[in-house]
Amino acid sequence: MKFSYRILWVMLLLFIISPTQAQDSTYSVQDHYTKMEVDIPMRDGIKLHTTIYSPKDTSEEYPILMQRTPYSSRPYGAGQFRQKIGPNEFLMKEGYIIVYQDVRGRWMSEGQYDNMRAFIPNKKGDQTDEASDTYDTIEWLINNVENNNGNVGTWGISYPGFYSTYSLLSGHPALKAASPQASISDFFFDDFHHNGAYLLSYWRATALFGYQKTKPVDTAWYQLPDLGTQDQYQFFLDEGPLSNLDEYYKEDNEFWQQLKSHPNYDEFWQSRGITQYMKDIKPAVMIVGGLFDAEDLYGPFHIYDSMEQSGDNFNMIVYGPWSHGDWAREQGRQSVGNVYFGDSINTHFQRDYETVFFDHFLKKKTKDQIRLPEAHIYDTGAREWNDYQQWPPKATKNKTWYLGPDQKLTNTPNTTEVSFVSDPKKPVSYNNEIKMVFTPREYMSGDQRFAARRPDVLVFETDVLQEDMKLVGEIQANLKVATTGTAADWVVKVIDVYPPDAENYEETMPSLKMSNYHMMVRSEVMRGRFRNSFEKPEPFTPNKKTDVNITLQGINHTFQKGHKLQIQVQSTWFPLIDLNPQTYVDNIFEAKKEDFQKQTHTVFGDSSVKFHLLEE
Repeated sequence: MKFSYRILWVMLLLFIISPTQAQDSTYSVQDHYTKMEVDIPMRDGIKLHTTIYSPKDTSEEYPILMQRTPYSSRPYGAGQFRQKIGPNEFLMKEGYIIVYQDVRGRWMSEGQYDNMRAFIPNKKGDQTDEASDTYDTIEWLINNVENNNGNVGTWGISYPGFYSTYSLLSGHPALKAASPQASISDFFFDDFHHNGAYLLSYWRATALFGYQKTKPVDTAWYQLPDLGTQDQYQFFLDEGPLSNLDEYYKEDNEFWQQLKSHPNYDEFWQSRGITQYMKDIKPAVMIVGGLFDAEDLYGPFHIYDSMEQSGDNFNMIVYGPWSHGDWAREQGRQSVGNVYFGDSINTHFQRDYETVFFDHFLKKKTKDQIRLPEAHIYDTGAREWNDYQQWPPKATKNKTWYLGPDQKLTNTPNTTEVSFVSDPKKPVSYNNEIKMVFTPREYMSGDQRFAARRPDVLVFETDVLQEDMKLVGEIQANLKVATTGTAADWVVKVIDVYPPDAENYEETMPSLKMSNYHMMVRSEVMRGRFRNSFEKPEPFTPNKKTDVNITLQGINHTFQKGHKLQIQVQSTWFPLIDLNPQTYVDNIFEAKKEDFQKQTHTVFGDSSVKFHLLEE
């Protein structure tokens, strides 16, 4: 089945572009705002298409809230209005000048598009990047849009979140506040790669970002490939090596060619990272992320941390029980997949955090110090919000478990050796479901029982907990492994095992029971060739005990009394990540069918997983 542009647009609209709150269906943007579309010239002469919504009430001056996006500032044309504008309904109704802009090379804007365009620290002449485009846009807006108060804020989710992060490098004095949400930070660790492993599940999204257009357009110039099946696992298994996917993306898909040409963390990827430039930031910042965001979990944590290392601006972080962009919607009950987390969680964020943040720094209604915590993080086990003076919190002690005999987590290293056969022809699925997804979501809290019962997935767990155990911050897995081959991937998953008497939620799939549910709390992969360096990959020496260290992103989770903590270790995770041939090749995108070989992997008992236990 071919995906039409209309279907694709609806998917993006629902997930990442604009708020879809259901609080007030009677509010009309057209009744309260005027709309203007302009083409703003940049310093090199390229014009960027910009849509401006201004309050009809001109009795006061308003701040400007801007989103720059590659996903279109639609709808285009006089008299065509979005149903909702701005970050949320509260800000929309309060009155802001809301601006949407097609970034360079996308939709109605001129120029060439560059996926994660590299920042140029010392631009000369008419050199441009997303920072200069932001600066030139702000300069035009504050000088040409009536009734603005001279203060500008930026926001966005996912790719628009990346442009909000990038706006902090513009240096424009009118930019007072930014809220990057689910922002990409580095494509070697976000979205299309995790620790260098290629995210095969995002392969279809390459169509969105890989094709250039020749002129401004208001309809899609790209199309998702027709795969002829709804069974994603079987499709990629049948296709075989990545090189066979060239059938779907030719040389005119620039991003596909870039992915294939840069399998390592070379200058191409390094220059496109944004975190290394987050120094001495002046505007106020509120970073937002989802603790179950399959797309951009890495970015918000690392952008926040990089800003904390220098500068003294207002910088806070919010992480909720959300998948990608959930916080921009309100459906009453907040759930991710089968698991329910609470009611009106998104409204709480929108009203009490997002709105308060922008009102304070852009409207300056009060001179009082803003009363928001440094870190507002949801406990995904206890189902409650926690406020911390810093993230991760200080009051912790290290808690290390070792992978012991009889599938047990132990307090001391041991001499256990557990082996399993990893067969590229029968890889472990990441979700055990037969469906085709545009980008993955629900697996982040998904039931992992199917994996625990496979012979090529190792399981280690605690006894039933006799009291609550709260774990916070990053997790460090230090594996001691060996393989009969010369290449391998390593996946570590942290699981919350529910008790036998756990009751179903409304959201639980009819075919599942929450009794003994294995909820994934956190997971990560390390492409073994990058165990020592992401720039200089190296093979394994067959049968040699080797260190493979994996950092898993932060959690804020109470493993409750009656539950168990479980660790799963595996080597395939398909088709979330591509298949490792398990025979070392310089570029996996060029691997041949004969390179993919069955191998035996061994995990040793002095392997450990280190957590941070919160002392309350």
